[in-house]
Formats: sequence, structure tokens, C-alpha cells
Amino acid sequence: MTGEDEQTATFERFFLTQQPRLVAIGLGWCGEPEVAREVAQEALARAYRDWQRVSRLDIPGAWVRRVLINLLIDRQRSERRNRELVHRLGPPEVVAAPVVDDLRWWETVRSLPERQRAVITLHYLDELSIAEVAEILEIAPGTVKSTLSQARDRLRRILTEEVEE
Repeated sequence: MTGEDEQTATFERFFLTQQPRLVAIGLGWCGEPEVAREVAQEALARAYRDWQRVSRLDIPGAWVRRVLINLLIDRQRSERRNRELVHRLGPPEVVAAPVVDDLRWWETVRSLPERQRAVITLHYLDELSIAEVAEILEIAPGTVKSTLSQARDRLRRILTEEVEE
């Protein structure tokens, strides 16, 4: 097998193990299956583009998850700018119906601030350790722990208020 063939085979194995997990993280983040698949695909395309460098990293999966989170944040910011623009200019003639997610939990997770949402989805959905989440998000493990605690408190408060109402 040539070096190029080995690189391709290595990436294919990486793709097969990472793609479902990346889609799950994206789905937990945004609640939209198509967006989750699209963003996971883009993250993996970037990994493939830079595979010679990425494959030499200690944890290539951490790199691709960081790319995924960055893409999700960028997409969210873009959508927010678009909503603000529509609000200022008035609604377009036809507005598509929003995707309705019947899982209240993930709706609430999606309402969290970006860092809290990233920590929750990586830790609980992708079942990553505190250290792995810290490495992916490039923050200290203590920051991951405190962010998880804040996110859990916020989720508990929001969901408890809804039950009481």
C-alpha cells in the first residue's frame, strides 16, 4: 500500500468512527438534523483537507470536534445577524416554518450560552471526559467543571420553572 493509500484508509476509518458522533453533537447543539449533518460534513471535509497534519495530532477527534463547535457557533451568529436584519427590514414575503423539536430538554440546552451548550453537548452527548472537553474547547479543566455546574443549574432552574407553571 502506498503512503497516499494508507492516508486515505486512515481517514476513512476516522470518518466512519467520527461522523455519527459529530452529527449527534450537532443535533444536540442545534436540534436540526440537516444542519447537524451539514456541519459535521464540513468539519470532516476540513479534516480531510488537512489530514496529513491532523492525523499526526495526539487526538485528531478533538481537533475535528473543535472545528465542529466553531462552525456551529459561526452558523448561529450568522443566523442571529440574519434575524436582526429581517427584524429591521421587515419579514420577507414567505417565511419558512421553524423546525419543531419535541424534545424539551434539547430545546432548553440550545437556549444556553455558547460555552455552556458546548460543554453540555460534548460531555453528555459525546460522553467525553472533563479533560477531553477542556482540550477541545481550549479551556482549563476547572473551567469545564464550573461551566458544567452553571449549565446544570440553569437547566434545572428553567425546567423547574416550566413544571411549576
